[in-house]
Amino acid sequence: MNLESLKPAILKIVQNSEVSEKQRLTELCELLQTSINYYDWVGFYFANHEEKTLHLEAFAGLPTDHTVIPFGKGICGQVAESNANFVVPDVKAQDNYIACSITVKAEIVIPLFKDGKNIGQIDIDSNTIDPFTMKDEEFLAWINEEVANIL
Repeated sequence: MNLESLKPAILKIVQNSEVSEKQRLTELCELLQTSINYYDWVGFYFANHEEKTLHLEAFAGLPTDHTVIPFGKGICGQVAESNANFVVPDVKAQDNYIACSITVKAEIVIPLFKDGKNIGQIDIDSNTIDPFTMKDEEFLAWINEEVANIL
């Protein structure tokens, strides 16, 4: 799948002001999860800075018990503190990994910024070892920029 070819559909979802932000995020997760064969779980977490926790707002894929994640815990929690992209080619080699499913082999988390503040992130799990490239990082960062415009 050419990631660039999904951009028009992504913009259509994000810019559809007739549905709620949460619905748009869910539709976006569903589009990514069904269109990109190695995006097996796609979710958006948003930060509660007072409680230092991340809260799952929208996702596509198998349900997860990880609906609230403390800052610093797991890959998502680390991104909440570092403000940096985090790509895990093989989750078995990662010390601070929270297992969502035994089938997950790799993860990528890209922070979502609004007015310079890290307000959340997009999280992708893959059942394939080492599937993510710099193109995925750039594509997901672009998605987050578009999402930030509606928040």
